[in-house]
Amino acid sequence: MLELMGWLAERGITTVFKVDGERMIERRTAWMVLVSGGALGEDSFFRADLITADACLDSLLAHLESKGLSPFA
Repeated sequence: MLELMGWLAERGITTVFKVDGERMIERRTAWMVLVSGGALGEDSFFRADLITADACLDSLLAHLESKGLSPFA
């Protein structure tokens, strides 16, 4: 995840990846990923609140692909 965040930052994209301990204890969607700006464009903002870190990562990667950005190309 840190390598991906670095790759995004090099393209001017702000990234937040977070886990909320209180939500996790309550068995709610504790994981969140948020990206905005840079190569995504001024009006581009993406946020996903999901149950696992892997689900957030998968969601982010799908979003990046839909924008024509592929960190693994």
